[in-house]
Amino acid sequence: MKNKILALLATIGLASSVSAVEINKNLSINGFIDGSWQDRSEDHLNSGASTDSQAVTLDEVELNFLLNVGNVSGEIHLDNKNPDSGNIDNVNVEQAHFTYTLDNGLSITFGRYGSKLGLEREDPAGLYTFSRAYGDNGFASNADGNVSAINYGNVDSLSMEGIAFGYAAETFAVSLSIDQNIQQNLKAQGEGLNYEVAVSYTGIDNLVANIGYRQNNVQGTTTVDNDETHINVNVAYTVGKALFAAEWQEASNKSVSTNTNGDNEAFQFLLDYDFNDKLGAAIRYSNEDQDEISTTGYETSKFTIAPNYAITDSLGLIVEYTTADVDTAAGAASDDFDFLAAELTFTF
Repeated sequence: MKNKILALLATIGLASSVSAVEINKNLSINGFIDGSWQDRSEDHLNSGASTDSQAVTLDEVELNFLLNVGNVSGEIHLDNKNPDSGNIDNVNVEQAHFTYTLDNGLSITFGRYGSKLGLEREDPAGLYTFSRAYGDNGFASNADGNVSAINYGNVDSLSMEGIAFGYAAETFAVSLSIDQNIQQNLKAQGEGLNYEVAVSYTGIDNLVANIGYRQNNVQGTTTVDNDETHINVNVAYTVGKALFAAEWQEASNKSVSTNTNGDNEAFQFLLDYDFNDKLGAAIRYSNEDQDEISTTGYETSKFTIAPNYAITDSLGLIVEYTTADVDTAAGAASDDFDFLAAELTFTF
């Protein structure tokens, strides 16, 4: 099974890659092909109605180019999410940036890059489950996986273009990003700069601890301007064949024009255990309490069990069962979800 701490470091941005195919001394390539079968049943407790749906999808294809020339490194991530949904030619530049690293540990990154906040902010190849922790049911996990007003785990919503300053020491790393969110500020370019500060600590063997804060100044339309803040704290520790991880985060969304607020709070606990070199399993519990601006909000609790099997060193299988309860703040509507999925991921 993959090295847990190394995989986690790659997920949160402290390592560029778990593995890569070396083309020459300056260029390496890695990527993945991810597909799944999904089955969801939904019971609407108030109305008594039930719905069932199934899907077989090619969820995402990604190719990453990793460059290194002296003190300058670069990454270009090309991907296509849900290519079987009619977007087969829709190739996106998920990331494209270069980093100049000084000998004293300081670094400067410019271009399009991802946030450093969150345990599940990266691609499916770095996750221990198929679905993500937040969102009502996980059925759309690899596409968005989140229905929050502020998307904790959505990779697209946390892609930005800007400049980031970093400092890496032996036991900790600090980063500051000044940027624009390419999804939210595309129509109002230059009108609102965002800020993100993240600190990671690795001074204890087998421990990774992270804390971060982000502020988005969103110029959505001519009538609605929103300010968003996001605080994330997470920690992961490995002992023997087990990895323990916990996360807490809070996000707020204030509408400047209407002077209203929406607050979301979420947490998760994850245990991943390797029985041997081939077989492992992850157990996760997550809770999300949403108080959205335009609705009464709702609370979601999810329990997930996800065995995983390494068919080969490059081909992995995750079978997941998730049950979720969704209740509105007023108790007017409640839903129960049962979700079953089998995911194949080929990495290189």
